[in-house]
Amino acid sequence: MITGVAKRTQISRDVNRTFAEKQTLGDRLADHVASFGGSWTFIALCLVALIAWTAFNSVVRAWQVEPFDPYPYIFLNLILSMLAALQAPIILMSQNRQAARDRLAAGLDYEVNLKAEIEIIELHEKLDRILGEHLEKLLRAQREQLQLLTQLAAANSNAQ
Repeated sequence: MITGVAKRTQISRDVNRTFAEKQTLGDRLADHVASFGGSWTFIALCLVALIAWTAFNSVVRAWQVEPFDPYPYIFLNLILSMLAALQAPIILMSQNRQAARDRLAAGLDYEVNLKAEIEIIELHEKLDRILGEHLEKLLRAQREQLQLLTQLAAANSNAQ
């Protein structure tokens, strides 16, 4: 980073691209699972599956046939518990990666801010140098004008 500042090269980078380059297949898969698991589509599909499961097992029971999973739907509870047991760590892994991405973004922002601060300091130094040179020229011009005025005043008092 410091060499980038010294060489005056661009140090800003795309956080998404930089982070995506480091992701493994498992990371991307976990992100997709977490994205789907936290969507309205997933909720709607689960709701439809739950209604279908309970309706089917209730209707079969009404037909005087032994249902696949009778009330209180113990097998359904087992499946839902296993789904939650698998989904929770996957979502946590995705959140951990999001936190790592945020830390990477903060680091990249710091680098850009530091370079901008250094550039601003350099610009202030240039402006101060230019202002100093300009003031020196004005002082020289004033001295010359004072000398000319002094000579004119002396010539004018000699002429009288």
